[in-house]
Amino acid sequence: MSNDDAFLDLRGIRKEFGSFTALKDIDLRIRKGEFVCFLGPSGCGKTTLLRIIAGLEVQTAGEVHQAGRDISRLPPAQRDYGIVFQSYALFPNLSVADNVAYGLVNRKTPRAQIASRVSELVRLVGLPGSEAKYPSQLSGGQQQRIALARALATSPSLLLLDEPLSALDALERQRLRQEIRALQQKLGVTTIMVTHDQEEALSVADRIVVMNHGVIEQVGTPMEIYREPASAFVADFVGKVNVFPAQISAGHLSLGELRLPLGAQHRDGSADGGCRVYLRPEDVLARPIAAGDAHVFDAVIEKIEFLGSYCHVHVGSAALHTNKLTVYLSLNFLSEQSLAIGSTLRLKLLPERMKVF
Repeated sequence: MSNDDAFLDLRGIRKEFGSFTALKDIDLRIRKGEFVCFLGPSGCGKTTLLRIIAGLEVQTAGEVHQAGRDISRLPPAQRDYGIVFQSYALFPNLSVADNVAYGLVNRKTPRAQIASRVSELVRLVGLPGSEAKYPSQLSGGQQQRIALARALATSPSLLLLDEPLSALDALERQRLRQEIRALQQKLGVTTIMVTHDQEEALSVADRIVVMNHGVIEQVGTPMEIYREPASAFVADFVGKVNVFPAQISAGHLSLGELRLPLGAQHRDGSADGGCRVYLRPEDVLARPIAAGDAHVFDAVIEKIEFLGSYCHVHVGSAALHTNKLTVYLSLNFLSEQSLAIGSTLRLKLLPERMKVF
C-alpha cells in the first residue's frame, strides 16, 4: 500500500520507557474503512501503539499521520477518533442518554441534535428505550454497547477498541464482536481493535497485525496469517498447531521415519540440518486415504477431547517418533470407525501445508 492510499500512516514509531523499548520502529499503513486487529500476547506493545495513535502516550520517535494530517504531537482532544476501553469507563452517575451525549455536550451541540443523535445511536447498538437507565442497571454486554455508542456519537473517522470484549463471558463476546463488525461495515468507519484472542481477530478483521516484543511479525488477511505464517512465532501463536523436530537433507525433509519433499513450505531458507515443522491439526487427514497414498502412517489414540460436533484427538506415532500429535476428527467419524483410546488409525500428512522454520 502506498502512502497516498493510507488513511492512517505510522512511520518509524518507537517508544521507550526508561531502558525498556516497548515499540521498535513500527511502520504501518491502514486504509480508510478497514477493520484492523492488533494481535499479540500480553506485553507485546499493541496497547501502547493504540494509545500513541490516540495521543494518550507520546512516542519517543516517529510520526502519526491521519487523513494526510500530521497528528504526531497533537493532544487527544484535537484528534479525530472515538475510543472504547476494556473497562467500559462509563460515568456511573450519568444516565445512558447522558453518557452517550457526553462528547456532543462538550462540543456545545444544540440540544435537539443531541437528543436525536442519542436516540439514533442507542437504537443502533440494540438498546432502544434504555436512555433513562444508569450503567449499574445494565449487563456487561449492554454497558459495552453504550460505551460503543458514546465513542461513535461525534461521528469520528477512526474508532479505537482496546480489548473491548475481554471482560465479557464467551457467548456475549461472540455475539458482540459480530455486532461490532456489522456496525463497522454499515458505518464504514476505520477501526483498530486490540486483542489477544486469535479467534476474535480471525473472525472480524480485514487485516491482522501480529505483534511480539515491540515489533510487527506479520501483517495480512486472516487467511494469510493462518495459512502462510511468516515466522515460527506467528505459526505457533495464531491457531492450534503441531510442532515436530525434523531434519533437512538434499531437498528433502526427514520427519521420524517419513521422508517428504521440501518445497515452498520451507520459509527461512536455512541450510541442511535440524529444523522445526509446523502443521495444523486439520492438515493431518484420517480420510480419504487410498491404497498407495504417500506420507501415510499409523498412530495410536491416546486422548480424545470432546468439543461437540468434532474432537481434538491426541495420538502417538512410532513412525513420527512422537506422542504429541493433535488431529481434528468429527464425532461421526469416531462413531463410524468405532474409535476410542487405544485404537490405531491411519493418517496422512499434507507436505504442501507444512511450514518449516
